[in-house]
Amino acid sequence: MGPVMNTVYNNYLTTYTPKPLTRFDSHKKSELRNIYNSIVKLNKDAPWYLPTTSRDTQQYAVDLKENARGLHNTIAQLGGLEKEGLFRQKSAYSSDETIATATYIGPEDSAAEVPGFELQVHSLAASQENLGLFLPNNSRVSLDADTYSFDIGINDMNYEFQFSVGEAENNREVQERLLRLVNNSDIGIRASLAESEGRTSLRLTSEATGLAPGKEQIFTVSDDRTSKTAGTVEYFGLDYTSREPANASFSINGEESAAPSNHFTLDKMYEVHLRGISDGDRPVSIGLKTDVESLTDNVYHLVGGYNEFIKAASSYLETQSKSRQLIREMSGIASVYSNSLETMGLNLEEDGTLAVDKDMLRQTAAQAEDINVTFGSLKSFSNMLLRKSSQVSLNPMDYVEKVMVAYKNPGHNYINPYVTSAYTGMMFDGYF
Repeated sequence: MGPVMNTVYNNYLTTYTPKPLTRFDSHKKSELRNIYNSIVKLNKDAPWYLPTTSRDTQQYAVDLKENARGLHNTIAQLGGLEKEGLFRQKSAYSSDETIATATYIGPEDSAAEVPGFELQVHSLAASQENLGLFLPNNSRVSLDADTYSFDIGINDMNYEFQFSVGEAENNREVQERLLRLVNNSDIGIRASLAESEGRTSLRLTSEATGLAPGKEQIFTVSDDRTSKTAGTVEYFGLDYTSREPANASFSINGEESAAPSNHFTLDKMYEVHLRGISDGDRPVSIGLKTDVESLTDNVYHLVGGYNEFIKAASSYLETQSKSRQLIREMSGIASVYSNSLETMGLNLEEDGTLAVDKDMLRQTAAQAEDINVTFGSLKSFSNMLLRKSSQVSLNPMDYVEKVMVAYKNPGHNYINPYVTSAYTGMMFDGYF
Protein backbone atom coordinates (compact mmCIF):
# COMPACT_ATOMS: atom_id res chain seq x y z
CA MET A 1 0.00 0.00 0.00
CA GLY A 2 1.56 3.32 -1.10
CA PRO A 3 2.02 6.28 1.27
CA VAL A 4 -0.93 8.25 -0.14
CA MET A 5 -3.27 5.25 -0.04
CA ASN A 6 -2.04 4.42 3.46
CA THR A 7 -2.85 7.94 4.64
CA VAL A 8 -6.30 7.82 3.04
CA TYR A 9 -7.08 4.46 4.66
CA ASN A 10 -5.90 5.72 8.06
CA ASN A 11 -8.23 8.70 7.64
CA TYR A 12 -11.03 6.29 6.68
CA LEU A 13 -10.49 4.17 9.80
CA THR A 14 -10.28 7.06 12.26
CA THR A 15 -13.15 9.01 10.70
CA TYR A 16 -15.66 6.21 10.80
CA THR A 17 -15.66 3.14 13.07
CA PRO A 18 -12.19 1.73 13.64
CA LYS A 19 -12.18 -2.03 14.14
CA PRO A 20 -9.20 -4.01 15.39
CA LEU A 21 -7.31 -5.74 12.60
CA THR A 22 -6.95 -9.52 12.76
CA ARG A 23 -5.09 -12.12 10.73
CA PHE A 24 -8.32 -12.58 8.77
CA ASP A 25 -7.91 -9.09 7.28
CA SER A 26 -5.00 -10.29 5.14
CA HIS A 27 -5.93 -12.30 2.08
CA LYS A 28 -4.43 -14.57 -0.53
CA LYS A 29 -4.47 -13.55 -4.18
CA SER A 30 -7.13 -16.18 -4.87
CA GLU A 31 -9.41 -14.69 -2.19
CA LEU A 32 -8.99 -11.18 -3.59
CA ARG A 33 -9.68 -12.55 -7.08
CA ASN A 34 -12.93 -14.09 -5.85
CA ILE A 35 -13.97 -10.77 -4.30
CA TYR A 36 -13.16 -8.99 -7.56
CA ASN A 37 -15.22 -11.49 -9.58
CA SER A 38 -18.13 -11.04 -7.18
CA ILE A 39 -17.97 -7.27 -7.59
CA VAL A 40 -17.89 -7.61 -11.39
CA LYS A 41 -20.99 -9.83 -11.34
CA LEU A 42 -22.73 -7.49 -8.90
CA ASN A 43 -22.09 -4.45 -11.05
CA LYS A 44 -23.12 -6.19 -14.24
CA ASP A 45 -26.59 -7.02 -12.96
CA ALA A 46 -27.27 -3.88 -10.88
CA PRO A 47 -29.55 -1.03 -12.04
CA TRP A 48 -28.31 2.52 -12.42
CA TYR A 49 -28.59 4.75 -9.33
CA LEU A 50 -27.89 8.39 -8.67
CA PRO A 51 -24.67 8.92 -6.65
CA THR A 52 -25.07 9.18 -2.87
CA THR A 53 -23.85 12.60 -1.71
CA SER A 54 -25.15 12.86 1.86
CA ARG A 55 -22.28 12.74 4.36
CA ASP A 56 -24.51 11.02 6.93
CA THR A 57 -25.47 8.35 4.43
CA GLN A 58 -21.86 7.84 3.42
CA GLN A 59 -20.83 7.40 7.04
CA TYR A 60 -23.67 4.93 7.55
CA ALA A 61 -22.53 2.83 4.57
CA VAL A 62 -18.91 2.73 5.71
CA ASP A 63 -20.00 1.99 9.28
CA LEU A 64 -22.16 -0.86 7.98
CA LYS A 65 -19.25 -2.40 6.09
CA GLU A 66 -16.90 -2.13 9.06
CA ASN A 67 -19.39 -3.79 11.39
CA ALA A 68 -20.00 -6.55 8.85
CA ARG A 69 -16.26 -7.09 8.69
CA GLY A 70 -16.19 -7.23 12.49
CA LEU A 71 -18.93 -9.89 12.61
CA HIS A 72 -17.20 -11.92 9.89
CA ASN A 73 -13.90 -11.82 11.82
CA THR A 74 -15.61 -12.80 15.08
CA ILE A 75 -16.98 -15.96 13.46
CA ALA A 76 -13.64 -16.60 11.71
CA GLN A 77 -11.78 -16.36 15.02
CA LEU A 78 -14.06 -19.05 16.42
CA GLY A 79 -13.05 -21.39 13.58
CA GLY A 80 -16.11 -20.67 11.46
CA LEU A 81 -14.18 -20.68 8.17
CA GLU A 82 -13.45 -24.40 8.53
CA LYS A 83 -16.05 -27.14 8.19
CA GLU A 84 -15.49 -28.72 11.60
CA GLY A 85 -13.64 -25.87 13.28
CA LEU A 86 -16.46 -23.81 14.77
CA PHE A 87 -16.59 -23.69 18.60
CA ARG A 88 -13.44 -25.80 18.95
CA GLN A 89 -11.33 -22.73 19.72
CA LYS A 90 -9.55 -23.21 23.04
CA SER A 91 -9.64 -20.37 25.56
CA ALA A 92 -6.89 -19.20 27.87
CA TYR A 93 -7.36 -17.86 31.36
CA SER A 94 -5.47 -15.45 33.58
CA SER A 95 -5.86 -15.63 37.35
CA ASP A 96 -5.67 -11.81 37.54
CA GLU A 97 -6.75 -9.90 34.43
CA THR A 98 -5.85 -6.55 36.02
CA ILE A 99 -2.21 -7.68 35.71
CA ALA A 100 -2.28 -9.66 32.46
CA THR A 101 -4.74 -11.14 29.97
CA ALA A 102 -4.05 -14.10 27.72
CA THR A 103 -5.36 -15.58 24.47
CA TYR A 104 -4.58 -19.06 23.19
CA ILE A 105 -3.02 -18.96 19.70
CA GLY A 106 -1.66 -22.50 19.44
CA PRO A 107 -2.97 -25.27 17.17
CA GLU A 108 -6.47 -26.51 17.90
CA ASP A 109 -5.63 -30.12 17.11
CA SER A 110 -2.59 -30.28 19.35
CA ALA A 111 -2.44 -33.71 20.99
CA ALA A 112 0.28 -32.66 23.41
CA GLU A 113 -0.64 -31.13 26.75
CA VAL A 114 -0.43 -27.34 26.63
CA PRO A 115 1.61 -26.07 29.59
CA GLY A 116 0.61 -23.20 31.85
CA PHE A 117 2.85 -20.38 33.09
CA GLU A 118 3.46 -18.38 36.24
CA LEU A 119 3.97 -14.71 35.38
CA GLN A 120 5.19 -11.82 37.53
CA VAL A 121 5.21 -8.28 36.08
CA HIS A 122 7.86 -5.97 37.49
CA SER A 123 7.30 -2.98 35.18
CA LEU A 124 5.35 -2.14 32.03
CA ALA A 125 6.79 -1.05 28.71
CA ALA A 126 6.60 2.73 28.37
CA SER A 127 6.45 5.07 25.41
CA GLN A 128 8.63 8.13 25.08
CA GLU A 129 7.11 11.48 25.93
CA ASN A 130 8.53 14.91 25.20
CA LEU A 131 6.80 17.72 27.08
CA GLY A 132 7.42 21.24 25.89
CA LEU A 133 7.50 24.52 27.81
CA PHE A 134 4.23 25.84 29.24
CA LEU A 135 3.67 29.15 27.45
CA PRO A 136 0.92 31.75 28.06
CA ASN A 137 -2.03 30.97 25.78
CA ASN A 138 -2.89 34.46 24.61
CA SER A 139 0.58 36.00 24.56
CA ARG A 140 2.05 36.84 21.18
CA VAL A 141 4.58 34.23 20.07
CA SER A 142 8.10 35.55 20.66
CA LEU A 143 9.36 34.50 17.25
CA ASP A 144 9.88 36.69 14.21
CA ALA A 145 7.41 36.25 11.39
CA ASP A 146 9.13 33.71 9.19
CA THR A 147 9.08 30.15 7.85
CA TYR A 148 10.50 27.73 10.40
CA SER A 149 11.28 24.03 10.42
CA PHE A 150 12.44 21.28 12.76
CA ASP A 151 13.37 17.62 12.35
CA ILE A 152 12.02 14.52 14.05
CA GLY A 153 14.12 11.37 13.81
CA ILE A 154 12.28 8.06 14.34
CA ASN A 155 12.85 4.48 13.14
CA ASP A 156 16.11 5.50 11.43
CA MET A 157 14.18 8.03 9.35
CA ASN A 158 14.35 11.81 9.55
CA TYR A 159 11.26 13.94 8.91
CA GLU A 160 11.30 17.70 8.45
CA PHE A 161 8.29 19.80 9.47
CA GLN A 162 7.90 23.27 7.96
CA PHE A 163 5.45 25.93 9.09
CA SER A 164 4.98 29.68 9.08
CA VAL A 165 4.58 32.09 11.98
CA GLY A 166 2.61 35.28 11.41
CA GLU A 167 3.09 38.71 12.97
CA ALA A 168 0.10 38.66 15.36
CA GLU A 169 -0.19 34.97 16.24
CA ASN A 170 -0.24 33.82 19.85
CA ASN A 171 1.46 30.80 21.39
CA ARG A 172 -1.57 28.54 21.38
CA GLU A 173 -2.34 29.16 17.71
CA VAL A 174 1.14 28.08 16.71
CA GLN A 175 1.10 25.10 19.09
CA GLU A 176 -2.20 23.93 17.59
CA ARG A 177 -0.72 24.24 14.11
CA LEU A 178 2.22 22.08 15.13
CA LEU A 179 -0.17 19.57 16.71
CA ARG A 180 -2.06 19.14 13.42
CA LEU A 181 1.18 19.03 11.46
CA VAL A 182 2.61 16.16 13.51
CA ASN A 183 -0.63 14.17 13.79
CA ASN A 184 -1.39 14.41 10.08
CA SER A 185 2.10 13.15 9.22
CA ASP A 186 1.36 9.65 10.59
CA ILE A 187 5.00 8.89 11.50
CA GLY A 188 4.31 7.09 14.78
CA ILE A 189 4.11 10.11 17.09
CA ARG A 190 0.94 11.63 18.53
CA ALA A 191 0.84 15.29 19.53
CA SER A 192 -1.47 16.77 22.15
CA LEU A 193 -1.75 19.92 24.28
CA ALA A 194 -1.21 19.93 28.03
CA GLU A 195 -2.94 22.82 29.81
CA SER A 196 -2.33 24.42 33.20
CA GLU A 197 -3.54 27.78 34.52
CA GLY A 198 -3.83 29.54 31.18
CA ARG A 199 -0.63 28.02 29.80
CA THR A 200 -0.25 25.27 27.21
CA SER A 201 2.52 22.88 26.32
CA LEU A 202 2.95 20.74 23.24
CA ARG A 203 3.31 17.06 24.19
CA LEU A 204 4.80 14.53 21.78
CA THR A 205 4.25 10.83 22.58
CA SER A 206 5.55 7.84 20.63
CA GLU A 207 3.03 5.22 19.61
CA ALA A 208 5.69 2.55 20.11
CA THR A 209 7.01 1.48 23.49
CA GLY A 210 10.34 0.07 24.62
CA LEU A 211 13.79 0.39 23.13
CA ALA A 212 15.57 -1.42 20.32
CA PRO A 213 19.04 -2.78 21.17
CA GLY A 214 21.63 0.00 21.17
CA LYS A 215 19.02 2.78 21.22
CA GLU A 216 18.48 5.30 24.00
CA GLN A 217 15.40 7.05 22.59
CA ILE A 218 12.55 6.23 20.25
CA PHE A 219 12.58 9.67 18.62
CA THR A 220 14.62 12.86 18.69
CA VAL A 221 13.62 16.47 17.95
CA SER A 222 16.10 19.08 16.74
CA ASP A 223 16.55 21.98 14.36
CA ASP A 224 20.36 22.09 14.30
CA ARG A 225 20.56 21.17 10.62
CA THR A 226 17.09 21.99 9.40
CA SER A 227 16.51 23.69 6.05
CA LYS A 228 14.42 26.65 7.22
CA THR A 229 14.80 29.04 10.16
CA ALA A 230 15.75 27.34 13.44
CA GLY A 231 14.66 28.32 16.94
CA THR A 232 11.29 26.65 17.46
CA VAL A 233 12.67 23.58 19.25
CA GLU A 234 14.24 25.76 21.95
CA TYR A 235 11.30 28.16 22.12
CA PHE A 236 8.64 25.46 22.55
CA GLY A 237 10.95 23.09 24.47
CA LEU A 238 10.28 20.18 22.10
CA ASP A 239 13.55 18.38 22.84
CA TYR A 240 12.90 17.84 26.56
CA THR A 241 12.15 14.17 27.28
CA SER A 242 9.76 14.06 30.22
CA ARG A 243 9.40 10.25 30.13
CA GLU A 244 12.07 7.89 28.92
CA PRO A 245 10.98 4.83 26.91
CA ALA A 246 11.37 1.52 28.70
CA ASN A 247 10.96 -2.19 28.06
CA ALA A 248 8.53 -4.33 30.03
CA SER A 249 10.23 -6.34 32.75
CA PHE A 250 8.71 -9.62 33.96
CA SER A 251 9.53 -13.18 34.97
CA ILE A 252 8.06 -16.41 33.58
CA ASN A 253 8.25 -19.41 35.87
CA GLY A 254 10.89 -17.54 37.83
CA GLU A 255 13.08 -16.73 34.82
CA GLU A 256 13.64 -13.00 34.22
CA SER A 257 12.74 -11.61 30.82
CA ALA A 258 11.98 -8.34 29.02
CA ALA A 259 10.04 -7.15 25.97
CA PRO A 260 9.79 -3.81 24.15
CA SER A 261 5.99 -4.06 24.17
CA ASN A 262 3.28 -4.93 26.68
CA HIS A 263 1.99 -7.40 24.10
CA PHE A 264 4.00 -10.54 23.31
CA THR A 265 3.69 -14.29 22.71
CA LEU A 266 4.75 -17.19 24.92
CA ASP A 267 6.10 -20.32 23.20
CA LYS A 268 3.79 -19.67 20.24
CA MET A 269 0.96 -20.84 22.48
CA TYR A 270 -0.29 -17.73 24.28
CA GLU A 271 -0.71 -14.09 23.33
CA VAL A 272 -0.22 -12.03 26.49
CA HIS A 273 -1.20 -8.42 27.22
CA LEU A 274 0.36 -6.87 30.29
CA ARG A 275 -2.06 -4.55 32.11
CA GLY A 276 -0.47 -3.81 35.49
CA ILE A 277 2.34 -4.56 37.93
CA SER A 278 2.26 -7.62 40.16
CA ASP A 279 1.46 -7.21 43.82
CA GLY A 280 4.52 -8.45 45.73
CA ASP A 281 5.67 -11.97 44.96
CA ARG A 282 2.25 -13.31 43.99
CA PRO A 283 2.41 -14.57 40.38
CA VAL A 284 -0.37 -14.60 37.80
CA SER A 285 -1.29 -18.04 36.51
CA ILE A 286 -1.87 -18.40 32.77
CA GLY A 287 -3.21 -21.60 31.23
CA LEU A 288 -6.02 -23.23 29.27
CA LYS A 289 -9.63 -23.28 30.38
CA THR A 290 -11.56 -26.51 30.45
CA ASP A 291 -13.35 -27.63 27.28
CA VAL A 292 -16.72 -26.60 28.76
CA GLU A 293 -15.47 -23.12 29.66
CA SER A 294 -13.85 -22.73 26.23
CA LEU A 295 -17.06 -23.76 24.49
CA THR A 296 -19.19 -21.32 26.49
CA ASP A 297 -16.63 -18.57 25.79
CA ASN A 298 -16.92 -19.26 22.06
CA VAL A 299 -20.71 -19.02 22.21
CA TYR A 300 -20.49 -15.76 24.18
CA HIS A 301 -18.13 -14.30 21.57
CA LEU A 302 -20.48 -15.29 18.76
CA VAL A 303 -23.51 -13.78 20.50
CA GLY A 304 -21.51 -10.66 21.35
CA GLY A 305 -20.48 -10.18 17.71
CA TYR A 306 -24.05 -10.68 16.50
CA ASN A 307 -25.50 -8.28 19.09
CA GLU A 308 -22.88 -5.63 18.34
CA PHE A 309 -23.83 -5.75 14.65
CA ILE A 310 -27.56 -5.48 15.43
CA LYS A 311 -27.00 -2.54 17.82
CA ALA A 312 -24.81 -0.73 15.29
CA ALA A 313 -27.52 -1.05 12.62
CA SER A 314 -30.21 -0.01 15.12
CA SER A 315 -28.38 3.23 15.87
CA TYR A 316 -29.36 4.42 12.36
CA LEU A 317 -33.06 3.54 12.55
CA GLU A 318 -34.14 7.18 12.79
CA THR A 319 -31.91 8.46 9.98
CA GLN A 320 -31.57 5.55 7.52
CA SER A 321 -34.84 3.89 6.57
CA LYS A 322 -33.26 0.77 5.03
CA SER A 323 -31.40 -0.09 8.22
CA ARG A 324 -34.71 -1.54 9.42
CA GLN A 325 -34.60 -3.94 6.48
CA LEU A 326 -31.17 -5.19 7.51
CA ILE A 327 -32.24 -5.71 11.12
CA ARG A 328 -35.34 -7.55 9.91
CA GLU A 329 -33.22 -9.85 7.73
CA MET A 330 -30.75 -10.58 10.54
CA SER A 331 -33.59 -11.23 13.01
CA GLY A 332 -35.21 -13.47 10.42
CA ILE A 333 -32.08 -15.62 10.30
CA ALA A 334 -32.11 -15.90 14.10
CA SER A 335 -35.84 -16.69 14.22
CA VAL A 336 -35.36 -19.70 11.91
CA TYR A 337 -33.21 -21.26 14.62
CA SER A 338 -34.95 -19.69 17.65
CA ASN A 339 -36.45 -22.93 19.03
CA SER A 340 -33.13 -24.76 18.86
CA LEU A 341 -31.24 -21.79 20.28
CA GLU A 342 -33.61 -21.57 23.24
CA THR A 343 -32.74 -25.12 24.28
CA MET A 344 -29.12 -23.92 24.62
CA GLY A 345 -30.03 -20.84 26.61
CA LEU A 346 -30.01 -18.32 23.74
CA ASN A 347 -33.21 -16.29 23.53
CA LEU A 348 -34.17 -13.93 20.71
CA GLU A 349 -35.25 -10.54 22.07
CA GLU A 350 -37.75 -8.11 20.53
CA ASP A 351 -35.01 -5.78 19.34
CA GLY A 352 -33.36 -8.60 17.37
CA THR A 353 -30.50 -9.24 19.80
CA LEU A 354 -29.80 -12.52 21.59
CA ALA A 355 -29.83 -12.89 25.39
CA VAL A 356 -27.79 -15.66 27.03
CA ASP A 357 -28.99 -17.79 29.92
CA LYS A 358 -25.56 -18.52 31.35
CA ASP A 359 -26.57 -21.47 33.54
CA MET A 360 -28.51 -23.24 30.79
CA LEU A 361 -25.69 -22.71 28.28
CA ARG A 362 -23.09 -24.09 30.67
CA GLN A 363 -25.30 -27.09 31.48
CA THR A 364 -25.83 -27.80 27.77
CA ALA A 365 -22.10 -27.58 27.08
CA ALA A 366 -21.25 -29.84 30.05
CA GLN A 367 -23.71 -32.51 28.93
CA ALA A 368 -22.73 -32.40 25.25
CA GLU A 369 -21.34 -35.74 24.08
CA ASP A 370 -20.87 -34.53 20.52
CA ILE A 371 -20.50 -30.79 19.86
CA ASN A 372 -21.50 -31.19 16.22
CA VAL A 373 -24.84 -32.70 17.27
CA THR A 374 -25.65 -30.62 20.36
CA PHE A 375 -24.63 -27.32 18.80
CA GLY A 376 -25.45 -28.24 15.21
CA SER A 377 -28.19 -25.63 14.85
CA LEU A 378 -25.92 -22.93 16.32
CA LYS A 379 -23.24 -23.84 13.77
CA SER A 380 -25.82 -23.56 10.97
CA PHE A 381 -26.89 -20.19 12.38
CA SER A 382 -23.24 -19.07 12.38
CA ASN A 383 -22.78 -20.16 8.78
CA MET A 384 -25.82 -18.10 7.77
CA LEU A 385 -24.40 -15.09 9.62
CA LEU A 386 -21.06 -15.59 7.89
CA ARG A 387 -22.70 -15.52 4.46
CA LYS A 388 -24.82 -12.51 5.40
CA SER A 389 -21.86 -10.54 6.74
CA SER A 390 -19.93 -11.27 3.53
CA GLN A 391 -22.86 -10.00 1.47
CA VAL A 392 -23.15 -6.78 3.50
CA SER A 393 -19.40 -6.25 3.43
CA LEU A 394 -19.31 -6.76 -0.34
CA ASN A 395 -22.05 -4.22 -1.04
CA PRO A 396 -23.35 -2.16 1.90
CA MET A 397 -25.07 0.09 -0.65
CA ASP A 398 -27.85 -2.53 -0.74
CA TYR A 399 -29.07 -1.00 2.54
CA VAL A 400 -28.83 2.64 1.51
CA GLU A 401 -31.88 4.55 0.25
CA LYS A 402 -31.03 5.35 -3.40
CA VAL A 403 -32.76 6.91 -6.38
CA MET A 404 -32.83 4.47 -9.28
CA VAL A 405 -32.34 5.93 -12.76
CA ALA A 406 -33.00 2.89 -14.95
CA TYR A 407 -32.80 -0.87 -15.22
CA LYS A 408 -30.23 -2.26 -17.63
CA ASN A 409 -31.27 -3.73 -20.94
CA PRO A 410 -31.85 -7.46 -20.27
CA GLY A 411 -29.52 -9.69 -22.26
CA HIS A 412 -27.24 -6.79 -23.20
CA ASN A 413 -25.67 -6.06 -19.82
CA TYR A 414 -22.11 -4.85 -19.50
CA ILE A 415 -19.92 -4.30 -16.48
CA ASN A 416 -20.72 -1.03 -14.74
CA PRO A 417 -17.96 0.12 -12.38
CA TYR A 418 -20.00 2.78 -10.61
CA VAL A 419 -22.16 0.82 -8.14
CA THR A 420 -19.35 -0.40 -5.92
CA SER A 421 -17.24 2.66 -6.76
CA ALA A 422 -19.97 4.77 -5.18
CA TYR A 423 -19.02 3.10 -1.92
CA THR A 424 -15.26 2.98 -2.51
CA GLY A 425 -15.18 6.68 -3.37
CA MET A 426 -16.35 7.52 0.14
CA MET A 427 -12.84 6.72 1.34
CA PHE A 428 -11.49 9.50 -0.89
CA ASP A 429 -14.35 11.98 -1.19
CA GLY A 430 -13.26 15.42 -0.04
CA TYR A 431 -9.84 14.15 1.03
CA PHE A 432 -7.67 15.33 -1.85
